Amino acid sequence: MKKRHLAAPTAAAVLALVLSACSDSTASDDHGTKDSSGGTISHIHGVEVGPSDNKLYVATHEGIYTPDQKGRPQLVGDRKDDFMGFTVTADGSFLASGHPAPGRDAPNNLGLIESTDGGKTWKDRSLVGEVDFHSLDHAHGTIYGYDSTNGLLRVSANGSTWDKRSKLTALDIAVSPQDAQTILATTESGVIRSTDGGRTFGEAGEPVMAFLSWVTPGALYGIDPAGALHRSADGGKTWAAVGTVPGGGPQALTAVSATHLVAASQDGVYESKDGGKTFAKRLDVTSGGGH
Repeated sequence: MKKRHLAAPTAAAVLALVLSACSDSTASDDHGTKDSSGGTISHIHGVEVGPSDNKLYVATHEGIYTPDQKGRPQLVGDRKDDFMGFTVTADGSFLASGHPAPGRDAPNNLGLIESTDGGKTWKDRSLVGEVDFHSLDHAHGTIYGYDSTNGLLRVSANGSTWDKRSKLTALDIAVSPQDAQTILATTESGVIRSTDGGRTFGEAGEPVMAFLSWVTPGALYGIDPAGALHRSADGGKTWAAVGTVPGGGPQALTAVSATHLVAASQDGVYESKDGGKTFAKRLDVTSGGGH
């Protein structure tokens, strides 16, 4: 039996709750992963696949994890920070933001941090103590970040200095792979679009989406608050339902290629290699909210 999609008002209400939880997130001990050798993970903020090693990386409330040889979550490096925004660039660099682990001597907002060794070590790049990016995207040699601390879009060509763009309340952003000026953002009213690099955004349009990933001009993916996966071939003007991510409660989405997807839900991290028609579980997730 086909899973019913949530009606737009219900979906908007669900996304509003997620946005509210996202804005209040701080590092604490009551959510997160168990031990790094075979425990389970929860409270996921991002999923990525390394372009050089093809490994799955899962950013959580207590560190970044990858499956070990037995498919169990293994901590990458030794930092168990609350990784909020997380993306991997085309050359394999990790960009992230969030909050320090409890007890670590660091400002509450990490700003932009970077790892060039697959998450083993990190260095501060900019906005330390000032900003918590809840969504990061890297495209056209540029970093795009949703600054949840101040409720605005920031753009940087070098990771050090930033342009402040529109004020908005969003959960996720996605940049067109074809046009550096076209940016989408998910809000509780629907997806909004900018065609001037995020300086202004148009009116929200349905369907309401929680997360977006734009990998090629003809393959924009969105997952709605009910877990239904949609694909757009025209940059989000129209959408077609393609499948459902198992587990309910979507927490993250990334498109590796036009047909290769990874998504996190309340009970697992799932991978699809047929454009979202079918999914296989890569990691178990305990019941816990994302973002």
